[in-house]
Amino acid sequence: MSAPFTPFTSRHGGLSYGPFGFLNPTIRKIPFNAKPFATPSSGEPLEGEGEGEGEGHDPEKANAELRAEDVQREFRTRDNRKGRHAIFVVPEIANSPKYLTPPATNSLKEVLKGIWRMLSIYPYWDVSYLVAIVFTWGSVVWCINAFFVWLPLQSPSTEFKDEITSAGGISAFVGATIFEFGSILLMIEAVNENRSDCFGWAVDEVLEENGLLRLRPDNCTHHHGNKKNLVGKGKALKGKPPLDTTMAPKEQPSSPSAKTWVWFPTLHELRTHYLKEVGFLACLSQMIGATVFWISGFTALPPIYDRLTSTAAQNGAYWAPQVIGGAGFIISGTLFMLETQRKWYLPAFGVLGWHIGAWNLIGGIGFTLCGALGFASANSGA
Repeated sequence: MSAPFTPFTSRHGGLSYGPFGFLNPTIRKIPFNAKPFATPSSGEPLEGEGEGEGEGHDPEKANAELRAEDVQREFRTRDNRKGRHAIFVVPEIANSPKYLTPPATNSLKEVLKGIWRMLSIYPYWDVSYLVAIVFTWGSVVWCINAFFVWLPLQSPSTEFKDEITSAGGISAFVGATIFEFGSILLMIEAVNENRSDCFGWAVDEVLEENGLLRLRPDNCTHHHGNKKNLVGKGKALKGKPPLDTTMAPKEQPSSPSAKTWVWFPTLHELRTHYLKEVGFLACLSQMIGATVFWISGFTALPPIYDRLTSTAAQNGAYWAPQVIGGAGFIISGTLFMLETQRKWYLPAFGVLGWHIGAWNLIGGIGFTLCGALGFASANSGA
């Protein structure tokens, strides 16, 4: 492991963090008043929608109303891939009658609301949703497979004809194939991160006579808003021209053409950007691991596995791919955890993505152990 990443000031006036000093930062905190914003009453655009400050703007008044340490937009690379936007609000601001803030997402009410959305809304057009669904169903198949190959050993009376070889082998092939498909979608999601700075929040001054400030969700250009096709682009901001369809270089992340869909990044983009992104490396490890692991799923099919009569053939074509593929899952899960951490040695227990990476890591260890113990499958103790 490297030394913890030293925070540095971003071009938006905030601080950036990351687990590795030799890779790109993964977290940025940007204060709302990093550059002056004009209120709607001044006739000027909000922050991020114009260049000038606007006549009548009073920076001292803005700083007095909304300090940088009180409200910050938190940009995470994982959230950017998933089309989410986080905002940091200190309790004093959230409980103040002077500010209109959204409810905390870690409250019981909001958690239950999120679970209800998960059970009632099916955004099949969203590649991030498909990634989650595909891996969920793949995991279900592997649980079923475990019963086929383990239950007869634990309770022989439950075994039916060819349960381990046929039912176990076919379900292993299906599970491995689903994981491979999910890993492809994961890579597609990774290379189509939003290339422009999309923080998802804006500030309005409402009820001007009372001087209230409202933090509201802002229109964003993530692809998740497009319901017409999987690989389409997100909606343009209200009042702005349609997004260009050409790919802008990484050196111009805020240009109008920066948000579009690509199937493969260029070699220059790989070298200068993607191979320095923790999230991309995690997705790449997952895909490599799933591809190698799929070999064991293919060789688990009865017509193939029945012909692996020698120990060397079983070890090379069936058990070894499980160990190598499982190692890829371990690396992937670890990197997904680290991506959400401000320092490599500080777990991010309060971030949902950290727990997703942690359970992926545990699953990867299980897949690896399954293959490792398979080398000694002739030994009853193993």
